[in-house]
Amino acid sequence: MLRPTDIEKLKGNKSRYAVVVGVAKRAREIASKAEEESQILIEKPVSLAVADLTEGDYKIMMPEND
Repeated sequence: MLRPTDIEKLKGNKSRYAVVVGVAKRAREIASKAEEESQILIEKPVSLAVADLTEGDYKIMMPEND
């Protein structure tokens, strides 16, 4: 589980909701890929997703408003 300070670091100018949805989406991608490749993950997919966001390997894109 993310601590509030971790969310604030990841958040930047995005909403907390966007960060949670982005982390969840990335975690599902990681879990799905590992299952397809029959890999056993040592770390939890959510932890890996947070690491991807922190390191800048994965970015949350906000939809453009019309």
